Amino acid sequence: MRAWVVRQPRPIADRPLEAVELPDPEPGPGEVRIIVRTCGVCRTDLHVAEGDVAPQRPAIVPGHEVVGEVDRLGPDTDRFAVGERIGIAWLRSTCGTCRPCRHGAENLCEAPRFTGWTDDGGYAQLAVVPEAYAYRLPDGIDDEHAAPLLCAGIIGYRALLRSGFRPGGRLGIWGFGGSAHLAAQVALAMGAELHVVTRSPAGQELAEALGATWVGGAGEVPPAPLDAAISFAPAGEVVPDALSSLAPGSALAVAGIHVSDLPPLEYQRHLFHERDLRSVTANTRADGEAFLAIAHRLGISATTTPYRFEAADQALADLADGRFAGAAVLQVSERAAT
Repeated sequence: MRAWVVRQPRPIADRPLEAVELPDPEPGPGEVRIIVRTCGVCRTDLHVAEGDVAPQRPAIVPGHEVVGEVDRLGPDTDRFAVGERIGIAWLRSTCGTCRPCRHGAENLCEAPRFTGWTDDGGYAQLAVVPEAYAYRLPDGIDDEHAAPLLCAGIIGYRALLRSGFRPGGRLGIWGFGGSAHLAAQVALAMGAELHVVTRSPAGQELAEALGATWVGGAGEVPPAPLDAAISFAPAGEVVPDALSSLAPGSALAVAGIHVSDLPPLEYQRHLFHERDLRSVTANTRADGEAFLAIAHRLGISATTTPYRFEAADQALADLADGRFAGAAVLQVSERAAT
């Protein structure tokens, strides 16, 4: 099969993705194989390619927003049928026995595996996944627009929960890419007054089009105190501004697997009056199922830019440079299951 791998992480300008031919993967016990239709291009893929988040094995195939059609079943599988459309997301497996797993926090598992980081992902014509960690996808959402829901959407939804946002509240978002524009739609459907800070002109336009009350550029702060905030920006320097924009008793959720170092915080200015700083770590399968149901019910729609599979390296470079709004999606295959 054709695939893209990260053999040696390096700056995106040096094209860390390499196009290769790999043996077709075979599903093991409890696993299914899919023909990959589409795969979203996530900022985590960029972090893996550049080495901010070091790949966990050599020549990893990135990609964890994967939509495809089941074409082969491994032993001891009974959840999906050949020909069924499913999605593969970031969380690939958990141990099920550690303390977090036993307490319903599998996103904090002590021995997790992740698609496109510890195991090969969707920048390939075929992909394998444990059936227990795959998702049935809602009808009425095509392959291109379903792909970003599988990480950008799920993580954005968890970040919204972690921020403590309540219906009708004033929500601030820093950074406005794939995750942010999906979380924003959920919040707006809940009556949010949305305030967005982003350096991206395309992101600013998209935020305004979706119905943001106020949109500012880098270094600006919302004009009114926030009831909740989320930072999707990989830049730690925005955290003090976001914290100081919170109303008393509110929280900032930082939703990124990699964020640059935070500058020093001033207790009185940034944290006093019970302002909380929270991180977001992966997701549970329950988060994924809940978000996909909400996306279907509310008609949440990803803004996407399609790329040919052969242009995966360009898609990742364009993500790094902010050349599109929303999410990029690789068009991988149109082959039917057999």
